[in-house]
Amino acid sequence: MKAQDRYKEWLLKLKENDPMREELLQVQGNEAEITDRFWQDIVFGTAGLRGICGAGTNRMNALTVGRATQGIANYILKSGEDPMRGVAIAYDCRYHSKEFSELAASILAGNGIRVYLFPEMRPTPELSFAIRKLGCVSGVNMTASHNPKEYNGYKVYWSDGAQISGSVSEGMQAEITALDLFDEFTACPLEEAKKKDLVRMLGGEMDREYYEYVKNLSQHDAAELDQDVCIVYTPLNGAGAIPVRTVLSEMGYRNFHLVPEQEMPDPEFTTVGYPNPEDPKGFALAEELGKKVKAQVLIATDPDSDRMAIEIPDENGEFHFLNGNQTGALLIAYLAAGKKAAGCLGDHEALIKSIVTGDMGASIAKSYGISVFEALTGFKNICGRIPELEAKGYTYFFGYEESIGCAPGEAVRDKDGVAAALLVSEMTAWYSKKGMTLRDALEGLYREYGYFSEDQVSIVRKGAEGAARIAHIMDVFRQESPRSFGPFTVRRITDYLHGWQDVPASNVLRFDLEEGTWFAMRPSGTEPKIKFYYYSVAQNHAGSKEKVAALRRAVEEKIAAVEKQ
Repeated sequence: MKAQDRYKEWLLKLKENDPMREELLQVQGNEAEITDRFWQDIVFGTAGLRGICGAGTNRMNALTVGRATQGIANYILKSGEDPMRGVAIAYDCRYHSKEFSELAASILAGNGIRVYLFPEMRPTPELSFAIRKLGCVSGVNMTASHNPKEYNGYKVYWSDGAQISGSVSEGMQAEITALDLFDEFTACPLEEAKKKDLVRMLGGEMDREYYEYVKNLSQHDAAELDQDVCIVYTPLNGAGAIPVRTVLSEMGYRNFHLVPEQEMPDPEFTTVGYPNPEDPKGFALAEELGKKVKAQVLIATDPDSDRMAIEIPDENGEFHFLNGNQTGALLIAYLAAGKKAAGCLGDHEALIKSIVTGDMGASIAKSYGISVFEALTGFKNICGRIPELEAKGYTYFFGYEESIGCAPGEAVRDKDGVAAALLVSEMTAWYSKKGMTLRDALEGLYREYGYFSEDQVSIVRKGAEGAARIAHIMDVFRQESPRSFGPFTVRRITDYLHGWQDVPASNVLRFDLEEGTWFAMRPSGTEPKIKFYYYSVAQNHAGSKEKVAALRRAVEEKIAAVEKQ
């Protein structure tokens, strides 16, 4: 059905007083807007559903959330799993997150599936923790993670605490697409469901168990740490404020400062605009406070507190952003050294990184005898490898990717910004006790392992036309298989479209060039963009950065030529 036909169908089927009908009437005659809202059904990507809130098949709204929930309920009921094991549901600070979570709870309960519902916003890692702690069959978090304020999302988890993938994801999607958006889904009012014990509210007890888990990831006793080290933290108006402040306070950090303008929930993200800690602009207020209190580290988490990023000061007190590769390398070195010193670094430890993550962390891990494994982008893939590796006798050490995400512990099968914030704080305090800064520590790693550089570029192409252009770029690079980019000769091309070694199929291309230089490209699974990742290593910073810059220029020349075709 064409977008215009779907638009007319919605106008006919929505009730006269439905706000979505009023919203659609306001765009009547705007073909571009109608096409964007109706050119496709919103689908599962790397993190379940995610899209702009509003009326339309390509939007997050009560109909698309309702259909997704009923499809998931159907899948659970057909799976053979005990529905009374339950589904844990959390939400963040975004518009409609609480309403969507309660809608999902009522539909699941209406289908005889128990729900464990958080009454207020909670971080994504706590949801993952709760799924495993409670023995739930599944879990849902209503969040759009780091996306702009217009977005919301529907992250779905399975019983292992990781985001759905493989046959589970495909099975749920099949059940969802078999339903019509205007079907009458089975639902039970929330208060009635509570009386029937189909909805149980979670709260302080689960919080406490999660906090204790995070605190137990600590590597060093208080006597080995400078707990007066100055730390500034911003939750970017999201779910991290209470858990991060609680954990750091209980661990004895006395010089902790929370950015006041970004402490409370704000679905408008008024002070930051784009609440992504991967974007250094999100640190503006943290930098102001950091200079005032002379902070040794700035920490930021995104609205659902799975992503965490840091900035560190130079000798002049100016703050500099560390990307995920750099932060990951620091944490890997800190954890590996700490475990080795304590005599608890096993012979079969496993580091898991994404295929587009740089090589510095892997080099450090291997120097400690830690085995390195790769996974597709996204923590459903990174943490999804944990059961497989455990079955082969490995002990999970750490998982991370270049986009500032890491999973420091085995009990949370997703990015954990709360645990990462604690470990970064402790790492800063540990180095400070030795008279060092994180900047000193990072420079030491470069001297030992090589000067690694990286760059990441996203090309945004919105709507149906944009999706076609992104597909065209991928097709040309894949079919032409270029043999060189500027001064760099291509040594190997890895096409993951049909899988590669132990990594499943995905629309990703990697070009390995000479002298440790390489780049990868892939369409985003959650946003209308194609991403390029550039890497190099050299004997000094200047040489490494120049290699990355030259490679990027050559690739962008190729992209420009492709888009003119």
